[in-house]
Amino acid sequence: MWNELPKDPMILLSVINTKLRDYYPTLDALCQDLDIKKDELTDRLGQIDYEYMEEKNQFV
Repeated sequence: MWNELPKDPMILLSVINTKLRDYYPTLDALCQDLDIKKDELTDRLGQIDYEYMEEKNQFV
């Protein structure tokens, strides 16, 4: 699934937060369904100073 996700981290952030808001109750569910490694995703978004907030179910 990584091949289909945007390379630009800001666009990736937008796509992931939209999917979390509209389709997935948790980051784990999103990663499992899309076959994404959670730590790779959090590392990529961490490079632009965003981290996953479980209580909000989004990267902030």
